[in-house]
Amino acid sequence: MGRTIIIGNWKMNPLTAKDAEKLFKNIAKSVSRIKKTEVVICAPFIYLDGLARIRTSKVKLGAQDSFGLDTGPFTGEISPDMLYQAGAKYVILGHSERRALGETDSLINKKMKGALAGGLVPVLCVGENERDESHEYFNIVRNQLEGCLNGVSKLSIPKVIIAYEPVWALSSTQSRRDASAADAREMSIFIRKILSDKFGSKIKLPKIIYGGSANEKDASDFLKNGGIDGLLPGKASLDAKKFTAVVNIAENL
Repeated sequence: MGRTIIIGNWKMNPLTAKDAEKLFKNIAKSVSRIKKTEVVICAPFIYLDGLARIRTSKVKLGAQDSFGLDTGPFTGEISPDMLYQAGAKYVILGHSERRALGETDSLINKKMKGALAGGLVPVLCVGENERDESHEYFNIVRNQLEGCLNGVSKLSIPKVIIAYEPVWALSSTQSRRDASAADAREMSIFIRKILSDKFGSKIKLPKIIYGGSANEKDASDFLKNGGIDGLLPGKASLDAKKFTAVVNIAENL
């Protein structure tokens, strides 16, 4: 499995660069002694350059989206190369909140290829809106994986991280309910099977992590029993103490 990875998704937070740098410094200081866990903070684009100037070997930077090409007449877009030059090493793609704005698997696929070509590690989010009794959610995740990874080479697959993000478990979802470690394990097994069927049983499979409002209260159960390689906390990553608690749980397993 290798090192456990904890990726914080700040989303559209904090409000100012000063607040972002303060939060980042607090996290970096709190995790300065970790050895077995990889820590990533995916911050808003405008903060990356400033955060990159804060020296720390324990916390890597990531972005929350990118475009599929490096240059061109694309007003408002930010390329993988721009992100890389700003200090990002990871990028979240296909997050459910982006999909809700209209992103398709085809568009995410272009972004995946662009990120890989630009030297970034793409964190591909997949997940169903609801768990139906007919188990259609398996087909939804299968289609997302196949569509978003279409044309990606076998050599590139180990460089990808797959984040299982059940939308029904997100804190922003109305009438949300908690997902269990068993839910994560079921889907992680399914995802690995899909990837093995698509790319061959001999490939090195990518890390699979769990999103879905992961926090310091359920981190231990998910990491121990969820069949996963890490977590993608959202809200919890905006609190240095809570995020550090998640990292420490991963470190001490």
